[in-house]
Amino acid sequence: MSISSRFAVGIHILSLLEINKDGVNTSEYIAASVSTNPALIRKITGMLKNAGLVNVRPGVAGAGLAKELSEITLLDVYKSVNVVQDKELFGVHENPNPACPVGRNIQNTIGPIFSVAELALEKALGIVTIEDVVKDILEKENK
Repeated sequence: MSISSRFAVGIHILSLLEINKDGVNTSEYIAASVSTNPALIRKITGMLKNAGLVNVRPGVAGAGLAKELSEITLLDVYKSVNVVQDKELFGVHENPNPACPVGRNIQNTIGPIFSVAELALEKALGIVTIEDVVKDILEKENK
C-alpha cells in the first residue's frame, strides 16, 4: 500500500492555485489538471480549507491560497488531507501469535523503529514549502 494520493493531489491543487492565480480556479479546472473528477477536488479542497491553507467562497467559482507560499509546508498539506492518523503511518499487524518468539516480540521491536521513521518523514516534509515546489515546476516548465 502507498500513502493516500490525497497528499499529492493536495500539493497539486496548491501549486496550481499559485501558478494560475490570475485565472479562475474552479474544481472543474483543477480536476482537468489532476485528471480526476471535480467531486474529489472539492473534497480535498475542503480539507485544505479546514486547515487554513485555501480560501473558498460559497457561491463564487474558484479558490485561492490563504497563506503565502513560503508559509505552507508539505507537512501542513500531509496533515491537512488526513493521509494517515497520527503515529499510524506504519501499521503493525494485530494479534501476532504469543506462542512464537517473533510473534511475542515483533510489535515492541519494530514499533520504535517505525516511530523514528515517521518522525524523519515529518521533519523532511516540514522543511519543503509549496513555494519550493512551485519554483521547481516553473523551472522545469521553462527549460
